[in-house]
Amino acid sequence: MTAMKKTAVAVAVALAIGAGAGAGAFKVFQPVHAGTQLTSAAISGDAAQAAPLVVLPDFSVLVDRYGPAVVNISVTQKQQKTAFGGRKLDPNDPFFEFFRHFGLPMPDSAPPSRGQGSGFIVGSDGLILTNAHVVANAEEVTVKLTDRREFKAKIVGSDPQTDIAVLRIEAKDLPTVRLGDSKQARVGEWVVAIGSPFGFENTVTSGIVSAKSRALPDGTYVPFIQTDVAVNPGNSGGPLFNLKGEVIGINSQIYSSTGGYQGLSFAIPIDMAVKIKDQLVENGKVSRGRIGVTIQEVSQPLAQSFGLDKAGGALVSTVEPGSPAEKAGIQSGDVILSINGQPISRSIDLSARVAELRPGTKATLGVWRTGTSRDLEVALGDAKAPVKVAATGGGEDSGRLGLAVRPLQKDELRQLQIDGGVLVEDVSGPAAQAGLRPGDVVLSVNGKPVKSVDELRMLTAKGGKHVALLIKRDDARLFVPVEIG
Repeated sequence: MTAMKKTAVAVAVALAIGAGAGAGAFKVFQPVHAGTQLTSAAISGDAAQAAPLVVLPDFSVLVDRYGPAVVNISVTQKQQKTAFGGRKLDPNDPFFEFFRHFGLPMPDSAPPSRGQGSGFIVGSDGLILTNAHVVANAEEVTVKLTDRREFKAKIVGSDPQTDIAVLRIEAKDLPTVRLGDSKQARVGEWVVAIGSPFGFENTVTSGIVSAKSRALPDGTYVPFIQTDVAVNPGNSGGPLFNLKGEVIGINSQIYSSTGGYQGLSFAIPIDMAVKIKDQLVENGKVSRGRIGVTIQEVSQPLAQSFGLDKAGGALVSTVEPGSPAEKAGIQSGDVILSINGQPISRSIDLSARVAELRPGTKATLGVWRTGTSRDLEVALGDAKAPVKVAATGGGEDSGRLGLAVRPLQKDELRQLQIDGGVLVEDVSGPAAQAGLRPGDVVLSVNGKPVKSVDELRMLTAKGGKHVALLIKRDDARLFVPVEIG
């Protein structure tokens, strides 16, 4: 018996046993629609049988309806300089004969590079969404439809900070996708990607939403949707559908050590993409707000240090001088819990929501400071760069903290551009476990400035079992929670 036949027999036996039926009870059934549940009673005809068997979803109707609105994008990119710096070789140059003899292209005539990606039609008049990196440095963009028609596309606008680009082709009555609400996406729900991985057009893959509002260490403020959908090079810019057939994201990145799919895919929420698209179509560029702070996540130890009931919000580690935040009275050590009444669960939420607002807009921030909450109104500035999200680290005093510190000299304070703090010279115990390093400068304890070693000891003694140290490390400031125990 072949392996295939053995497998078929095993499945048949398993079904018959699951039905709890004797000979003749096994039946042949018609295919069912997505979401339908088959019970073992339905298989055996016995109403008293066991729990339901869940049937996996069928994506064929979704793909038939919206697959034609997904396009393949081919890009001819600008020539890169060659090893000769792009200079043209003179016929008298000894290298000229070498290139001519072996039939090699001359350095000044290197072939242009080419790339591929995906996109999807959002307007029947030819408006297409894709990733900015798909069309970066493009000299020529070609869009191919599923019916094999090809069009030269114009880049309406591109926003590298969110990795969104808008294209337009000269065509009418095109099939379009239906846009959904990415905020309604639920972790664990089924999703489908359609794109052109490695140039294989209209490839369909599926999976589930693995996480939401995922921040990546790439300096952007996009709250990515994480999935386990198979996404590979060429899928970039393609749509991510829910089971209603609505686009909830644009497949943008993968996390991989090999360059290929390893189960971690990230999509830009469609809500953000549409707002960027509207600005690009209207103005050809994107304006976004900023408040001028460096923020970091609030861990449970930090939440305990600041007297919060639970971890959440965005912790302000640095306020830029002269920024809208400073003018509004925001201070280092504040925890921003909401903006315009919308709760901030993670620091990336604040970054994304501030960026969605136009410069000049006034926003109300719900702030937690020294055990009390307050509202501060801030007039947003114009963001020239994305809001930075600091990483967590460590730092602090001697004694209970396990730090050996010394005061800073006047010239050191001037060089570091600070007006107080103590320098960490050695680390052990709780401070070492928290990640503090020699060379860190401790600026405050639980939001209170440190000017001397004695102040550090005193504030640490009052801090209880958990203290939050604001440290300066290189050019960054960050809060580090230290559990003293």
